[in-house]
Order: sequence, then structure tokens, then C-alpha cells
Amino acid sequence: MDQTIRQRAELWTKPPYDEKTRLAAKALLDGDETECSDAFYRDLEFGTGGLRGILGVGTNRMNTYVVALATQGFANYLSKQCAAEKLEKRVAVSYDCRNGSSEFALTTAKVFAANGFTVYLFTAMRPTPVLSFAVRYYNCCGGVMVTASHNPKEYNGYKAYGKDGGQLVSPHDKNVMKEVAAIKDLSEVKMQGGEAHIVYVDEQADNAYLDKVCALSLDKEAVRRQKNLKIIYTPLHGTGMTMVPRALRRWGFENVICVPEQMVPDGNFSTVASPNPEEKAAMQPAIDLARKEKADLVIATDPDADRVGVAIADGKGDFILLNGNQTGSVLVNYLLRKWKENGKLSGKEYIVKTIVTTELLKEMAAKNGVECFDVLTGFKYIAEIIGRMEGQKTFIGGGEESYGYLAGEFVRDKDAVIACCLIAEMAADAACRGESFMDILCGLYREYGFYRESLVSLSRKGQSGAEEIKAMMAGFRSNPPLSIGGEKVTEVRDYLQGFAGLPPSDVLQFFTEKGSKITVRPSGTEPKIKFYFGLKCAWQEGKDYATQDAEAALQADRIRKDLGI
Repeated sequence: MDQTIRQRAELWTKPPYDEKTRLAAKALLDGDETECSDAFYRDLEFGTGGLRGILGVGTNRMNTYVVALATQGFANYLSKQCAAEKLEKRVAVSYDCRNGSSEFALTTAKVFAANGFTVYLFTAMRPTPVLSFAVRYYNCCGGVMVTASHNPKEYNGYKAYGKDGGQLVSPHDKNVMKEVAAIKDLSEVKMQGGEAHIVYVDEQADNAYLDKVCALSLDKEAVRRQKNLKIIYTPLHGTGMTMVPRALRRWGFENVICVPEQMVPDGNFSTVASPNPEEKAAMQPAIDLARKEKADLVIATDPDADRVGVAIADGKGDFILLNGNQTGSVLVNYLLRKWKENGKLSGKEYIVKTIVTTELLKEMAAKNGVECFDVLTGFKYIAEIIGRMEGQKTFIGGGEESYGYLAGEFVRDKDAVIACCLIAEMAADAACRGESFMDILCGLYREYGFYRESLVSLSRKGQSGAEEIKAMMAGFRSNPPLSIGGEKVTEVRDYLQGFAGLPPSDVLQFFTEKGSKITVRPSGTEPKIKFYFGLKCAWQEGKDYATQDAEAALQADRIRKDLGI
């Protein structure tokens, strides 16, 4: 083992580390060298979104000591910001169901409180969007959500928020990272003496949030007529259980059936292999219950309830899973249609999507005279646009292909609670008109063209993998394809130096003569390179959705081969 790594590990076998931590560090030193090296070879990086890592002892793991160090750096930055902008030193802190989350949240609260902040700490787990709401509700200068989103059970994390209730964007994210990196020792962390500054959040915040959510309803009459719409819901053991059923019932739905075995907070996610509603296996228990109950709709939220997965009845006793682009398309279509029907469109409204999300959203917005903003991947950029446009234009809604959506301006992160309610209302509206979700989706394809989106991720681990990914991006830049899948490439967009006013990002996009879009980007959080396929084909009357989807899948395979993946 490298001597420097050994010395770092040995420090954890002595005070001020607690006895349990000291014993665990010693066990690592006496055990497998590879495991010990991975735990101590570096400090867990505080990235642009905060922390995320495997739970355990070590500088490269999620534990109370790493959380305390990061929080001290974040507190130092916010203290400077408050002094410069004459803001009150207030922060909000919440957490999800994961192992260690409540302990990490309390540690975070103690550090902030010891640094002179009033801390609004939730007494029980709450969704990420509720934390975003609380930042603004309590006039805070920042916030922290302890969560690893939909990562496997071995992980936990820490999302950092600014005064707008959105995750940090430039230059704040970089400046916080510098402050965190400057904290080198636990002796620099303030932990004691601030307990009196911790305010425990009560039902008042919950009710204020739910009032705002329910005010987003666009068709109360449809909900009243379809109040017995049978909805199956699962929180996948996470925070959604605290808000989604309550919100749906307050919205007016009286037949919400929750998957009982998954309505139990469980950081081990014992009923699923992965708590990710993007994966069919995670949705399966809810779909099984929906078949049994002959339900109309299935919705599932991830552990911190900012993403939502949807399964719709196919009219033959089974259910079809919608991907993130499809859910986003029918949701934004519903919002645009209802805003128009309700006389709410004045020409000063807009939607926002990420550059990897379906172009169908832009087509629908243009037809309705609504502006569409494109932003880089990450919901924080959607929140940034909402903040920039505040008081000038009105945000209708928007989202990203990775199952995250938002309507309204009182939350500045993706919100599965809001999305669940609007999706249910959309189902009620469709039922009143004798339509299904599939009817709506196929209607959009008939009007705008058949859009089929998919994602391919290639894992390339280690230093050699990082170099391979870098070489792949360099190759696409120096020798971009002239045609893909038989479609001529008519435009290449390189975001490395910035594009159309967006910040620089290592992203390439290829647009074809038929309206297809292929995006290539390295992952910011994992050793992967991602290929987003957005195909556009003509809608073929007389052929059903399944047939046209299969044909588009073949075209996607041809494009993959042309790209060498």
C-alpha cells in the first residue's frame, strides 16, 4: 500500500475520531489493501452538485466526518455571501430514507448552527422539492438535502442549494468547491454551541407547500368527475410516501392505492434491486398490483421524490412503461393545452428543457406561441432560467429526459409530487374525453412526427477508461460523421467553448436532415460516456405504435453501428 495512503488511514485510528470509526479504520488497515486504498486515496470530491459516494469509513467515503468538513466549507462561503449581500444567516436542511441520512442531516445542522446560522431542520424525511420550497419559504441563503437520489443502497450524498432554492450554478458552485477544498482538518470545523439556533420544521411548511401544489390544478371539474380514478402509487421506500398520497387526495383523487410493502422507509430498498423508477424491475411490484386491481394509472417516485416513473394501461389488461421523454411530452402538451383553454396564454410564457431532451417539446411550444429555452443537462439550469425570467415572463413547465419535471415557480428543482398530481389530472381529463394516455401520445406523433428517444451508456472505468472517453470525444470532434444511419448530418454543435449563450460543456450534438438528434457527452458523476438518440420519423397511418416503435429501434441500431458503439 502507498505510504501516504497508509498514513491517511492511520489518522482515522486515533482521536478525535470516535471509537467505532477508529476500529473500522484499523480493520481496513489490517484487511484488503485495495479496499483500504480506495477508502483513503483521496478526499471525496465536492462537485458542482455537492457530495455523493459510498457509505463507510475513510476520506473517500460518505460519513459524518466528511459531511462535517464539507459543511464547514459551505458555511464559510454562505457567511461571506450573507455579509456581502446583507442576508440573514439562515439555511434549511432535509434528508431522505437512506442509511445515515438523518445522522448526516443533524451533523450538517450542528455545523451550520455553530457557525451562527439559524437552521430549519426537518424532523423526518421529506422530498427534495420540499427542501427547495423551504429555502424560499424561510428566506434562507442556502440549503442542504441529504440524499443520493436513485443511486444503489451503498451510496449517500449531499445536495447544496442557493438562496433561490435551486442547486448551485456558476460561479457559486465553483466558489463553494474552493471553500470546501480549503478545509483540511477537523480542528477547523465548528460543531459545538449552536444547538439553540436549530429550529425544527413542523406541519406549517408541509401545508404551505401542499397549498401551492394544489393551486396548480388546471381542471378541477375533470378531477371531480373522475375522483375514483384508480391510481397505484409506490415511493420505492422513499420520501414520496410523506407527500404524494396526501397531495393526490387533497387534489381530489379518492382511490389512491399504495404498494404496502414499499410504503416502509428502508435505506436498504429491500424489495427492489435498484430504487430507480427508470428501471422496469423497480416498477414491477406496482404494475403487479395494478393488474390485480385493474387500475388506470401507475406512478412511482425515486427515494428523494424528485423523479417520477409512469406506467399506463394498454386497454388489454397490461401496462406500458413510458420513458422520460414520453411522459414529459404528454405532460407539457397538457399544460399548454389547458393554459390555452383557460385563457392564460398572453405571449409572455415559456417552457424549459435540457439539450438532451426531446425536440418535440420545442415543436409544441412553437405551435402555441410559447418560448422554449434549451439548457445544459441538469435541472439546476432550468431553475436558473426561472430565476432569470422571474417578473418578466411566466414559467409554464418543463423537464428533462431523466424523469424530472416541474410546473409552477415556487420550487426550483424537479418535483415528483407536482408531477404525480398533474399526471393524475391529465389521466382524469383524458378519461372525461374518452381517451387514453396512448391515444394522446399517438395523437402528438401524428401531429408532429414520430419521436423515439433512447440512451446508451458505455462504462470505462479507471484512468485508462477516462483516457478512452477523452479520446472518443476528441475523435468525434476532429472527424464528425457526415451521415448517420443513412441520414445526412446537417448541423454539428460543439458546446466545449459554449454555444448559444450556454456555459462551456463537453457535449457534441449531431442533427440530421430528417430532424433526428444524437448527443454525446461524458457523464459528470460516473465513469461513462453517454449517447442520447432522438430519432424523428414520419408517422405512418395504419400502423400501430408498437410496430412504428420497433421500426425506429432498427434505425437506432443502424446509427449505433455508424458511431461505432
